[in-house]
Amino acid sequence: MAPATRILLTVFAVITIIIGVGVYLSVQDKNPPAVAQAQGEEVGQLVRDNSRRLNTVPNSDVTFVEFLDFECEACRAAFPMVEELRAEYGDRVNFVIRYFPIPSHFNAERAARAVESAAQQGKFEPMYKKMYETQSQWGEQRTPADSTFRGFATELGLDMATFDAAYSDPATLDRVNVDVADGKALGVQGTPTFFLDGSKVEFRSYQDLSAAVEQALKK
Repeated sequence: MAPATRILLTVFAVITIIIGVGVYLSVQDKNPPAVAQAQGEEVGQLVRDNSRRLNTVPNSDVTFVEFLDFECEACRAAFPMVEELRAEYGDRVNFVIRYFPIPSHFNAERAARAVESAAQQGKFEPMYKKMYETQSQWGEQRTPADSTFRGFATELGLDMATFDAAYSDPATLDRVNVDVADGKALGVQGTPTFFLDGSKVEFRSYQDLSAAVEQALKK
């Protein structure tokens, strides 16, 4: 494992301990609308037909799912681990992302809407990565980052009229909140939360995640 990854794993462990309780309380105190339930759909689905995917392996039944918050420092610290998993297992494992913005993170919902708006133009992964690469620029602030995210969309070459419309469209927020509702029904209490083949993965290191994936591939 690269030295930079080891450092980030250490940061991840420390951050998780410090902010875990606060994230739990924040999620419990503020509940985004359970849009899926309101629409009469079954809440608690781990993967939906329209869930955002980092890759698809048609002949594989192994699926790795992450509920994430783009403003979450622990998610940022875990990001290199997910990338390393993808590099090692991307040809055998499906990787799915679910939005789970924490209410206490001022720009988390905006970030999720920006990523979803980019995804509607086929730029999900570039915007997903952009959020983590730039988190220190806009995260942990109490001012709206709308213009910052719009700048990212411009850099990615998106059609800006289409992006602006999607970013402000209530349907985009509803799409994010469906993920949140599913996460809560599945017992997600903070981010990042990983699931592998339907079961929550408890981990402290990349080796824990890798071992879980190896075990799933053997089944």
